[in-house]
Amino acid sequence: MKSKEKHVALGDLEKYILMAIINNHNNSYGVEIKREIMEKINKDISVGALYTTLERLETKSFVESRAGEATEERGGRAKKYYRVTAKGQNTLNQSLNEIALMYNLNPIAF
Repeated sequence: MKSKEKHVALGDLEKYILMAIINNHNNSYGVEIKREIMEKINKDISVGALYTTLERLETKSFVESRAGEATEERGGRAKKYYRVTAKGQNTLNQSLNEIALMYNLNPIAF
């Protein structure tokens, strides 16, 4: 018997952020994620919404972060880089497949 995992629904912004990180080879920081979303779908999300959502995705174990090198141009602060975890990728795939099925499309293979 197959064990049933609790289904986790992703909001639109969560999906966009996960896809933006993946599009940047799983090595993105906030400004790159924001830019990717703006360039691809013309949505200008606030910095606050971006980082709140990244924190939520990290709490759910859908993304992991690491600190980069501190830079002078950032006042000695390090950039925080994000990558999508296997759990995040699987949840995103499930969400995208549900959308495809609702549109009577073939499930998407990732």
